[in-house]
Amino acid sequence: MDKDRIYYFIGIKGSGMSSLARILNDQGYQVMGSDIDDYTFTQGPLEQAGIEMKSFAAENIKPGMVVVRGNAFDDDQVEVAAALALGDAVDVVTYPQLVESLIQQCTSIGVAGAHGKTSTTGLLAHVLSGIAPTSYLIGDGSGRGVPDARFFVFEADEYRRHFDAYYPDYAIMTNIDFDHPDYFTGVDDVRAAFQEFGQHVKKGIFAWGDDPQLRQLEVDVPIYYYGTNPETDDFYATNIRRSTRGSSFDAYFHDTYLGNYAVPLYGQHGVLNSLAVVAVAHFEKVDKALVKAELRSFQGVKRRFTEKHIGPVTMIDDYAHHPSEIKATLDAARQKYPDRQIIAVFQPHTFSRTIAYQSEFAATLDLADAVYLTEIFASAREQQGAIDAKTLGSQIKKFRGIVGPKNVAPLLDHEDGVFVFMGAGDLQNTEFAFEKLLANTQTNLQ
Repeated sequence: MDKDRIYYFIGIKGSGMSSLARILNDQGYQVMGSDIDDYTFTQGPLEQAGIEMKSFAAENIKPGMVVVRGNAFDDDQVEVAAALALGDAVDVVTYPQLVESLIQQCTSIGVAGAHGKTSTTGLLAHVLSGIAPTSYLIGDGSGRGVPDARFFVFEADEYRRHFDAYYPDYAIMTNIDFDHPDYFTGVDDVRAAFQEFGQHVKKGIFAWGDDPQLRQLEVDVPIYYYGTNPETDDFYATNIRRSTRGSSFDAYFHDTYLGNYAVPLYGQHGVLNSLAVVAVAHFEKVDKALVKAELRSFQGVKRRFTEKHIGPVTMIDDYAHHPSEIKATLDAARQKYPDRQIIAVFQPHTFSRTIAYQSEFAATLDLADAVYLTEIFASAREQQGAIDAKTLGSQIKKFRGIVGPKNVAPLLDHEDGVFVFMGAGDLQNTEFAFEKLLANTQTNLQ
């Protein structure tokens, strides 16, 4: 990599791209990029870092640049086309290719999984960066570059097999599940992708032991399974205690007691993610006392159980958009707020996923006390499909109606509820509208 060249990011506001851009900027590289003009939650940190952002235009691409191409853009995108037309005058690299060039400079840990990879990456990055120089790349838009870092922690995305470009020292695999039905043909196809990625890992894999798909992996490095079963897992948690303040557990590696760990996280997945972090730290001989301290101070990652309180109402914002993720998020809400009504506000994400999982969505959403839906969020690849929110709602026993940015008043029926907003699209527009309505309502009551 060359610090005399400009690294130009096409799609710089994307959650992964913005993180990667900031990492390079932190390490002294010249960084700029382009994206849509609409404001996104990743934009603020880029502005604070002094990174220039332009609107898409062919004239932005100059000879001598290293053009970092976002995964979402085809060859006919205006700037991609301009870069390709310049031939050898520019170097065009993909996001995964640039990440791979960075991770080879450190002891690297890639976190993969159909669900939970952002939360686990964020937790591992938090723990290790508090102990040793650590660079990290998280799917929530967080990124940090440290010169001469000991560790590099990054999220390894399975979609379209993007993680095929990575050759990390270690991998954490949280689960294998059928998702992205617009690309994968079924769970066997997903497992094959993880199998291929696993063959790239150099030292060892830490995999959730209760996942039957992960149990089928056959790779050349050791697989250490983590979970709650002393008979079948290499790393296991016992004496698990869940309270409104978080979770704690005793950790073991085979017969070796690793200590008692506490973390301000909720739900079973919070314990499992923490155990995976303990496992990595154990193999890298990181001081256990330091790991314990860092786990206790974790504050979470963006859009993963992010809370806000407005009067008696609690709003939780979460990226969950798959049935397994919804179940985990509602489980966490029940643990933290066992005596309050849980209201799910869910935005279905893509028509193909909604069609593929409509019965599973209905079953998991019914774990809430009341359920509201927004209209289905259409992706750039899918503008329409043979299902709508009303059809999905008809399968949900606790369905109360459809809401959106211009229609959040029905939510006021739950005066002191815990509202769990879940989705991967533009659901936050509905959240902001409800937040504003709550503020106005409480002002009028005063």
